[in-house]
Order: sequence, then C-alpha cells, then structure tokens
Amino acid sequence: MLTGLRLALGLLTVIPAGSPDIRRGRDAMLLAPVAVLPVAVAAALAGWVVTLAGVPAAVAGVVVVAGVALGTRAMHLDGLADTVDGLGTGKPAGDALEVMRRGDIGPMGVVALVLVLLAEALAAGVVLDRPWGWLQLAVVIAVARGSLALGCLRGVPSARPDGLGALVAGSVPRLAAAGAWVVWTGALVASGMLTGQAWWWPLLGVAAVLVKSLWLVRLAIRRLGGITGDVLGALVELSTVVLLVFATIR
Repeated sequence: MLTGLRLALGLLTVIPAGSPDIRRGRDAMLLAPVAVLPVAVAAALAGWVVTLAGVPAAVAGVVVVAGVALGTRAMHLDGLADTVDGLGTGKPAGDALEVMRRGDIGPMGVVALVLVLLAEALAAGVVLDRPWGWLQLAVVIAVARGSLALGCLRGVPSARPDGLGALVAGSVPRLAAAGAWVVWTGALVASGMLTGQAWWWPLLGVAAVLVKSLWLVRLAIRRLGGITGDVLGALVELSTVVLLVFATIR
C-alpha cells in the first residue's frame, strides 16, 4: 500500500515521490484521496488565512482553487477540457481521441473550464466562511479524487494501449472501491457536521458523484471505447464541483 501511495503522490501531486512502481496502479487509484490530502489541506488553509485578513470569501475561494491547481499540476483541469472537446465533437472514437491527444483547447473545453473553476471558487468561498470550513473543504477536495477508483473498476477498458488510462483501467475491484467510498463518505459526513451541516447533505453529494461518475464512464466506453487519463481528470473535476455544491448547503 505504501508503494501505491508513492505512485499516487507521483501521479497526482507535485510532492516528490522518487521512482514509484507503476505496477501498483490499483492501489494508487484507491489511495488517491490520501495522496492529495496534503495539497488539499495546504490550499484550504491558505484560503482560510486569506479570509482572516478580511479578503472576501469569493476571492479566498479563488486562492484555494489556484492552490489545488498548483499542487496537482492542473492535470485534472487539462483532462476536463480535453474530454469535453473530444466528446463534444460527435466524431468517431479515433477522431475524438485524436482531438483529446492534441495540446490545444477548443471553445467547448474553454467554456467547461470557466464554468467549473467559477463554481469551485464560489462554493469554496461559501464553505470557508463557516467554522471549521477549511477542514470540510480539504476533505471535499481530497475525497473527490475517490472518483478515480470508479473510473478504473474491473471491466472498464482503456481507450488507448498507452497512457495513464492503460496503466489503471480495470484495475480496481468493485468491492475495494465500495469499501473505500464507505470510508470517504464517513469523512465527508464528519467534516460537514463539524461545520453545522446536516448529515444527509454529504450523503446526497456522494450519491450524485456516484451517478455522475458511472454515467461518464459508460459514455466514455460507448463513445471512445474506454477511459483515458483525460477522462479520469474530468471525473475528478466534476466530482469536486458536485461535492462542493452540496457542501454549501446548510
């Protein structure tokens, strides 16, 4: 498990992890929330400190989003833009994958990035404005990475023979993913209740994430032939938005 954690750190954050064993893709996907937690805590605390200085909550939310992007190399944002561009073309799988492979971003990807980043920043600001809000925010950001396990469930193929998708596709047993999400859900509920939120809102957020993630994976299989690293990035960013929105509800 420590080897898998090192791989998750190397893949998902800027934290130095040496030369991790790429064969531990399954463990890396299951431990993704743990690996990203230090980045999430640092970004949330930075936003909280900014609010203590009297900066408006919305601006503090921007600080949090920027901190997470910096700590994760903005790789998930890149994946979101590429996935939206690829799926939005309406072209056959080969052409759509080629669009996703290119480094440029089309108008649909730009719109998706703007909307997602705006939603994340505003929601983060709302959560930061509560007692212990920084902790709930850090947990939400970390747990959103749990959607990586959903994208790599047994039976989910890779759309390409190479890349991150090929490394981790189909590697996570369904029972292991279910057990991990029980733990992540407990963390979400506990952190939400600490801020005064009713316990059922985090549960509804998790339900929405599960439905959204499984739908996107199914869409990727139907349109692309499987998942890619970009699709996994889109899963993370969309899960972050969903969980943050539910975290704002009192």
